[in-house]
Amino acid sequence: MNGKTILVTGAAGYIGSVLVRQLLNKGYRVKGLDALFFGGESLIGIYNHPRFEFTKGDIRDRQTVQQTLKEVNDVVHLAAIVGDPACSKQPELAREINWGASKYLFDCCNENPQIEHFIFASTCSNYGKMEGGDYLNEESDLRPVSLYAELKVKFENYILESKVRDSFIPTALRFSTVYGLSPRMRFDLTVNEFIREVTLGNELKIFGEQFWRPYCHVEDLARSCITVLETPTASKVRQNVFGVGDTNENYQKKMIAEEILKIVPYAKIKYIHKDEDPRDYKVDFSKIKNELGFSITKTVPDGLKEIHKIIKDGIISDPYSKNYKNI
Repeated sequence: MNGKTILVTGAAGYIGSVLVRQLLNKGYRVKGLDALFFGGESLIGIYNHPRFEFTKGDIRDRQTVQQTLKEVNDVVHLAAIVGDPACSKQPELAREINWGASKYLFDCCNENPQIEHFIFASTCSNYGKMEGGDYLNEESDLRPVSLYAELKVKFENYILESKVRDSFIPTALRFSTVYGLSPRMRFDLTVNEFIREVTLGNELKIFGEQFWRPYCHVEDLARSCITVLETPTASKVRQNVFGVGDTNENYQKKMIAEEILKIVPYAKIKYIHKDEDPRDYKVDFSKIKNELGFSITKTVPDGLKEIHKIIKDGIISDPYSKNYKNI
């Protein structure tokens, strides 16, 4: 049994609901905090777990934050308005949660001597657009092109540049574009959406098939948080930033379509050419592999296969339900 208590904000979310299960499986005590904007069904399987304690609450509520931080040793901060469309649709809410409330949570943790780690879920969207096709990494310039990425960069800079007490270890993780099965399933993500369409016999329309993104399975993104928590040398991760993914998992949309055709050979795919995309980047993930020993366990083809099977088997009765979208 692990003696530590970990707070996961956004515990009912796409990544949070996976991370909570991983932490419980490793023997941690887990506190979950979530406003349940998208419901809490993802927590049903662990809701009565003896080492899990859930609080329905909004991280904008300072009293809730202070109360939830009691007896907590580490914090993984996932709660956010996630993605460009969601932030564009509710810009004020995004600023309140992704910046204001996040800053307050961080400051409370920095002032609380019992809290050691603060792990922030940032994004590779911070890179914006590469120049000349070179791979980007943690040393590359950040060129956010959306409110979502701007707020991630702003908070990332805040936790990396703040004056922190000696026993406090803040870390920013720049997540790749996520995919894969989760208790809080989403189909507004590229890989998940693409395979859903062809599995159900619909024509898949792909806009801008030539643009690059790195992809990473939700289980591996969650695992990276545990890797940081369990890194024995604090100096390796204190006020440091790591991209999370694998250098071999950079894909153009056309390459994802080619993998889909291996699973669904009869798939109808239509490319709609687009010359401009504000986000186009390939990322080198050597740092997290070399410095923390982190490596992925699943690839994009693995994710395509698992989602194809779960839809084909009818496990998800209505893959077009609004419950599976962030907006």
